[in-house]
Amino acid sequence: MAMEYDVIVVGAGHAGTEAAVMSARLGAKTLLLTSNLDTIGQLSCNPAIGGIAKGTVVREIDALGGIMGRATDRATIQFRMLNRSKGPAVWAPRAQCDRTLYRRAARALLERFPNLELTQGMVSRLILEGTQVAGVATSDGRGFTDTQIPAGRAGDQPAVAVAQHIESLGLTVSRFKTGTPPRVDGRSVDWSKVERQDGDQTAYRFSFYERAERPPQVPCWITWAGEAVKDIVRRHLKESALYGGAIAARGPRYCPSVEDKIVKFPDAQRHQVFLEPEGLDTHELYVNGLSTSLPVSVQLEFLHAVPGLERARLTRPGYAIEYDYYPPTQLTPWLETKAIERLFFAGQINGTTGYEEAAGQGVVAGINAVRRVRGLEPVLFARDEAYIGVLVDDLITRGVDEPYRLFTSRSEFRLLLRQDNALRRLAPLAERLQLLTAQEWRDAERRLREEELLLDTARETTLSPDQAARVLAPTGTALAEPERVATVARRPGVGLRALLEAAGVAVSCDDAVVASAEIELKYDGYLAREREAASRLAELAGFVLPVELPYLELRSLATEARQKLDRVRPTSLAQAARIPGVSPSDLHNLVVETARWRRRVA
Repeated sequence: MAMEYDVIVVGAGHAGTEAAVMSARLGAKTLLLTSNLDTIGQLSCNPAIGGIAKGTVVREIDALGGIMGRATDRATIQFRMLNRSKGPAVWAPRAQCDRTLYRRAARALLERFPNLELTQGMVSRLILEGTQVAGVATSDGRGFTDTQIPAGRAGDQPAVAVAQHIESLGLTVSRFKTGTPPRVDGRSVDWSKVERQDGDQTAYRFSFYERAERPPQVPCWITWAGEAVKDIVRRHLKESALYGGAIAARGPRYCPSVEDKIVKFPDAQRHQVFLEPEGLDTHELYVNGLSTSLPVSVQLEFLHAVPGLERARLTRPGYAIEYDYYPPTQLTPWLETKAIERLFFAGQINGTTGYEEAAGQGVVAGINAVRRVRGLEPVLFARDEAYIGVLVDDLITRGVDEPYRLFTSRSEFRLLLRQDNALRRLAPLAERLQLLTAQEWRDAERRLREEELLLDTARETTLSPDQAARVLAPTGTALAEPERVATVARRPGVGLRALLEAAGVAVSCDDAVVASAEIELKYDGYLAREREAASRLAELAGFVLPVELPYLELRSLATEARQKLDRVRPTSLAQAARIPGVSPSDLHNLVVETARWRRRVA
């Protein structure tokens, strides 16, 4: 007899765990079915969470009630805010994680939900009623019924039977490749030849709702792969699975193997290599930057040509694999397959690369699977609402011709979609959907009220020249007459807390709240313009592009975009938006360039 559930999630990678959490938070009876319970929450590639755009996705997931941020906070052994020297639109929180602590945290967080069951088993086929999924069957003869979300991960046991079964149902399948670098024993590294990289001294946490105790912090290390490594790789290139023909699928553009780096960037004198700790209870280091499919003997040879690794002992060799994915243009905006009702896809199965991209899709699929079961309208995330919305829209409207990775440049609204304001953007939605506990919503409301009070106070409080003198002195400026704190706060190098305290206003909220309010004030005009742009862009789907537009001359567009636009020659902005490789920022620039060209030829 088949066991009945509201939602069945197949695969406990990062997409699967977040899908299961969303389903469970919505009160659905949920089964998380995975081939190996011991690998739930496993960081199967690099031991890090966050980074460019990805860190913002982690905070969005957390704002909606997901567990990735909470697990990361429990496992962080080094934290860095990337891009601090640039504007806040591209600030990127990144955490080096202890693999074991992250896996334990993810499992513990999942087991908090009483209506979520974890079961080990290999799915062999879907149970169908007409064109609708009714459940799944496992290779050991068990049956589980209702909505299914395949959300597995590379590195787990391959689910060959179910993949063949899904393909037989009419979905198109294709292949990508991915890889990993070798690992080495840190006790065999010559530390005098590598550069130490410490983390930020900050109390930053990814989670808005919990403040987990952070583990001890450790450094990472930087070295280089130079001419000696390049020579070795060139001599052995034909022995690589990637270049010898054993693996023919396309890999990620933004995470190339060392073979790709040598072939595609022949003029680069050297390539950066990061030595990243795998955890606190091991000496093993992840050699980030040297992903490879070369034979082990060759890996040892080029490792020993890297400064500091001359005597390095290999603990695990690098490797590359091919994997199936289903082109995501076969999905609806809520990630349900068009061909099979009640079947949702999330994660690497949709052609993405990265833990965070997978987890973001899991959130969308988990929420909408429950709403599908209950006969409710789907929840969609707009491009100006969340990076999760950018991610899903890119996948389902443009498809992928290489493993998809999220960047801030893919969004035309990145100043609106900051990592610091994810709670403000998404907690109200989470509350409306009933994803949050009463205590979580109280915590969110308290923080949002503090931000609003701080903003109101800054806009209403007047600062005299005398009061401002001490704060402004380091900047070499002064006030000629009294001004509102909100106005003075827009000046470079001036802190909101210091200005308010100079005006006699005590500020009791924590630094994260002050920092977010400060950004809102400093970039007030830019934010207003970006909000206006968001409403205007929605009207541009019918924007006509001249057939004779000289795309190759439009230098404000990325090179890849110019080349693909010139080849396809789209007739509208909507069509241009569906071309892989044309980013949202390219579309915005294309509108400007088209108007300029029309004036020139008129």
